[in-house]
Amino acid sequence: MQHLIIVGSTGSIGNSTLDIVRQHPDRFCVAALAAGSNSDLLIKQALEFRPQLVHIAAPDRYQQVRDALVSEGIEVLSGQEELQQLPSRSKGGTLVNAIVGNRGLAVVVNAIEAGKRICLANKEPLVSAGRLVRKLLERHQVQLLPIDSEHSAILQCIQGEDPRQIRRIILTASGGTFRGRRSLSGITPAEALNHPNWSMGNKITIDSATLMNKGLELIEAYWLYPVTADRIDIVIHPQSIVHSLVEFNDGSMKAQLGLPDMRIPIQYALTFPEHLDLKMDRLDLAAIGTLTFEEPDEQLFPSLRIAREALQRGGTYPAALNAANEAAVELFLKGQIEFTGIFQLIEETLANHTSIENYTLEDIFALDEEIHSQLVAS
Repeated sequence: MQHLIIVGSTGSIGNSTLDIVRQHPDRFCVAALAAGSNSDLLIKQALEFRPQLVHIAAPDRYQQVRDALVSEGIEVLSGQEELQQLPSRSKGGTLVNAIVGNRGLAVVVNAIEAGKRICLANKEPLVSAGRLVRKLLERHQVQLLPIDSEHSAILQCIQGEDPRQIRRIILTASGGTFRGRRSLSGITPAEALNHPNWSMGNKITIDSATLMNKGLELIEAYWLYPVTADRIDIVIHPQSIVHSLVEFNDGSMKAQLGLPDMRIPIQYALTFPEHLDLKMDRLDLAAIGTLTFEEPDEQLFPSLRIAREALQRGGTYPAALNAANEAAVELFLKGQIEFTGIFQLIEETLANHTSIENYTLEDIFALDEEIHSQLVAS
């Protein structure tokens, strides 16, 4: 029986994780839940799954959640420090981390130091602090497994293979909402949030539209798998059926295919290396008929180039990239900058950045706060 700590339980990843718990009550139970501001859904989840601890980030929702759960013997927490310490306070042995932003980094670090197994859906821990996280994982002998469909696909493809025989990793991208467009001018937030294949949160959906999600995944792949940065490629695959591929030295390739449903990679991370039964629609290749692939347009979507350059520069450049992207997406969603202004703000931030090579966790948090306040307040 795995006891799960689900951080971001009311979002799409959290809800999908809880559906897996429903399907396999003999394998999983919930030790802790954490959510941002959706107090009504959090209360409903807590009453169904009966965790030991519940955390609500929004201070104005704390009393509502506490009043609803205190008589049920469920402890209710709030505040950033309490969120960071949730893994070590909980009896759960597996953290499912699905919150956006560097709040997720602090939770992951606490979980590693507490010896918890990590199932990682948010990108920031490896993008912003990959070197630091890898060192902590090795020091504490903790397993980290990816939930991203692309990285889950790579993990499945390399099982049983000699890492020395891997020639390159190929991450697939849907191309987002604006694949095939010749201009990105005049795009509204509503248009950018209309993803053709996946149902995701606002920030991730905008990252998909800019292709920055693929740039961030490229950086993640560098820290997850035994390949150098120059052996990680991106290909556009509009159908989102092939979730990624591995090419070996002899030219053969392995690919993982499946419907665009996040329950597949979530369950694989939870049960690795097992493939448990999962009640969902099945992939029908004949019905799909055609799978297509194309090169990304890096001229129109410069995110991939920007991310590669940040990774090559190293130090805190990836952290600065991530912080600038978060702030720029926030400004775009508020209607304060154009869609193309996202790329511009990120490049300007990196051009003015002074990197710290041997950074600490505190350096990452300080940089994130500094860049956010500079861009959002300006």
